[in-house]
Formats: sequence, C-alpha cells, structure tokens
Amino acid sequence: MRQLFVSDVHLDSGPALEQFLEFLAREAAGAAALYILGDLFESWVGDDDRSPAAERVCAALKTLTGSGVPCFVMHGNRDFLLGPGFAARSGCRLLPDPVVVELDGEPVLLTHGDALCTDDHAYQELRTMVRSPEWQRRFLALPLSAREALADEVRAGSRAHTARTVPTIMDVNDGAVTAAFRAAGVRRMIHGHTHRPGVHDLSTDGAAAQRIVLGAWYEQGSYLSCERGEYQLRELPRQGVPPVSPRS
Repeated sequence: MRQLFVSDVHLDSGPALEQFLEFLAREAAGAAALYILGDLFESWVGDDDRSPAAERVCAALKTLTGSGVPCFVMHGNRDFLLGPGFAARSGCRLLPDPVVVELDGEPVLLTHGDALCTDDHAYQELRTMVRSPEWQRRFLALPLSAREALADEVRAGSRAHTARTVPTIMDVNDGAVTAAFRAAGVRRMIHGHTHRPGVHDLSTDGAAAQRIVLGAWYEQGSYLSCERGEYQLRELPRQGVPPVSPRS
C-alpha cells in the first residue's frame, strides 16, 4: 500500500482547504499512512484555535485516523505550536524534526526543511527564538486575540523578508544537507519548506543519495507517493488554475 507525504499546505479559509479535505477523503483514505511534514496550517497560535478551518481540518483528520489510516504530523515554521490538544482533536501523532522512519525496509530522513536553510541567518535566529520553551510559554499565555494579531504581523514580516532576500539564500545549504545525511546515516531525505518540488540525485561521501522536496499548495495540490520503494511526486491541479511543474 502507498504511503503519502505532503508539506506546506498552508491551510486557512482559502481554496486549498477544500482541495485538502478532498485529498484526505480520496487519496489518503486508501493509504497505508499519511505524513504531513510541516506547515499544515498557514498559522497556528495554540491548540485553543477554534476557527472554522481548524475545526474542519481536525474533524477530517480524525475521520481518516479513525478509519485506520495513521497520520503523522511534523511542526513547520508556521505551525510549530501544534500540541497535544491538536493531536487529540485530529487523532494524529506529532513527530520530532528531524526523524528517521523505515519506508519499505529503507531508513529515510524526514524533516520540514527550514533547518537546512542555514544561509538565511535572520530566519535561523528567529527560528531559534520561537522554538525555545520559554518563548512559547510566554506567547501561549497571551489572549488568543493578541496571539492572532502577532501572527498576522509575523506573516507580513515574512513576506517582506522573502521579497528582499535573494532566493538562493532561502534554499537549502549543500553543507547542511550533507551534514544531515551523515548524522542520520541514510541515503534518502524527504522535506518541504522551500516550495521547490523536485527529486535531486546527489553523492554523499562517495555514495549515491537522494533528496526529495515536496511542493506547496498555494496554486495546486502536491503530494509524494511511496509504494514498493518507488517514489513519485504527483500534482493535484486546482480548478481554474494552470498546473505548476516541479523544478529539479
């Protein structure tokens, strides 16, 4: 049976929401497992988020996991505050980042991917700050409305940072990729974050390796299928939106 992987769905109340719910009801319903490698939501300011979009997604995931399809969710840079409340509402299991899992007998490294973008020093400093338990404790102590307002400001700052930063700086660093392969002792890695879907064959310490990048869901759906050791990136065109081909 197929194991499916998605990342960077960035769900809010937009068109990606309906497409993702359909994906859960169709493609994922027949899978052996679903892995969501970060940024399922456009933002998540705490497990007390009861927005209509959050409620619908959690309910759909609960239906999926309740049917016997295990679903594993990793934190992204937009939803690093997903916690036990989300896990209980959705039936999903939260994964550490990074983590090595066995897929068809092969150990594979899974990560969101933002920790590999080490050339973006400003982002890495921010990442270190917001991932600290003390920062999260203080943030979650704020009223929900205040957290939502701060999240809006952060998203606006992120868009400005992206607009003024050289694109290659926001991509993965080759040295960081090599170090991740070495530390995990694997020959295949799957990640998202960069929004640059593709399959990259490379060599690490003289041995063949492969880095698979998942696509984002801003213009269309995108997922990776693994079955009997074969990996395929697949597109889910959205009605009225031209398909976007993966970049290698």
